[in-house]
Amino acid sequence: MPPPASINTGEPPSRGTLRDIAVSFLRLGCISFGGPVAHLGYLREEFVTKRHWLDDETYSDFIALCQFLPGATSSQMVFALGMLRAGLFGGLLASICFTLPSTVLMILFGYGVSAAGNLHHAGLLHGLKLAAVAVVAQAVWGMGRTLCPDATRICTALAAAAITLLIPGSFGQIGILIAGGVIGWIIYRGRPVSTFDDTARIPSALQQNHLFAVGLLILFLLLLLILPLIASGSGLWLQLFNGFYHAGSLVFGGGHVVLPLLRSQLVGHGWIGNDAFLAGYGAVQAVPGPLFTFAAYLGAVITGGSWAWVGGVWCLLALFLPSWLLVAGTLPYWDQLRSKRWSKASMFGVNAAVVGILLAAIYNPLWKESISSLLDVFVAIGVFVLLSPLRVPPWIVVILAAVIGQLLL
Repeated sequence: MPPPASINTGEPPSRGTLRDIAVSFLRLGCISFGGPVAHLGYLREEFVTKRHWLDDETYSDFIALCQFLPGATSSQMVFALGMLRAGLFGGLLASICFTLPSTVLMILFGYGVSAAGNLHHAGLLHGLKLAAVAVVAQAVWGMGRTLCPDATRICTALAAAAITLLIPGSFGQIGILIAGGVIGWIIYRGRPVSTFDDTARIPSALQQNHLFAVGLLILFLLLLLILPLIASGSGLWLQLFNGFYHAGSLVFGGGHVVLPLLRSQLVGHGWIGNDAFLAGYGAVQAVPGPLFTFAAYLGAVITGGSWAWVGGVWCLLALFLPSWLLVAGTLPYWDQLRSKRWSKASMFGVNAAVVGILLAAIYNPLWKESISSLLDVFVAIGVFVLLSPLRVPPWIVVILAAVIGQLLL
């Protein structure tokens, strides 16, 4: 049995504690290839097995919380683990250190794309777009098998895909997620209690400061409601913050879901072209760390110039902020919320709707904007086979796809 979890007790974190957080999460940010599922494995090995910051039951409970909330699960886990060790400041430090390596790489890639000019004839970037098709197809395949195990959820996913294609844009996706939650509540609320119950509990130290937690949740809702009003007719920077914050508030199911949400806002406004958008999404598969650092690339390309990195950091902050507010605001109440039958039942439907939204994204924009010949089809299928049945590491596959794209030019 591992020793008891090391829990933040409300005392100011020591320099040693902060140094431990910074070093451990920065190291993981440099080596965490493979996507969200692999990240969760890295985190468990480091903080459950090696460092004994928490036990398996508590770790599983953190995963359940992060899957319940919108946002990228692995990034939320990083924030929650930092909070466990050193409170809110520890959560922020862990997130910054884990995200920093991939953020730097994606911003540098953004500078390169901006300098390249016309991307339509860039072979490397065309290869990255083909890789993006396969990566999202693999995500849909894996998520579908897990989140749509019965006929009801399969039908919900297919209906969500059809509606997404008929009613493109973020507002349509919001309606689909809400409808999925209602369907889940109607169909699954009668399931036996044992289906939903778990034994692990959030550590008591993180169940304190309820008033502060309520304030964070109120701030999340205020920003979600007020930002669209003040951003309308405002300058580019405020509109970008609103767009990325809005997307970060609705990303159920992981980082891949951010693709259709952001594309409908950014490409639709003409802030970035389809080629540059999809090339960046392909490139982010080849770097360690969270997929959300795609936002750093987008911000750098959209704002441009020698100070484009500021735009990258600005958009990345907007995308992560909803997750930080929600995790910190919900942790004190998670034991009570997770025992509610309606909440788990609704999430069954929401997760199925997420699979449908991603399924639609394979066709539009990925297939429509990336596949232009039969040879492209074969390359995309080959990348999918390498990723899924053969389990070749994604960063290797993405680099290979970029090289093939250049050779085929």
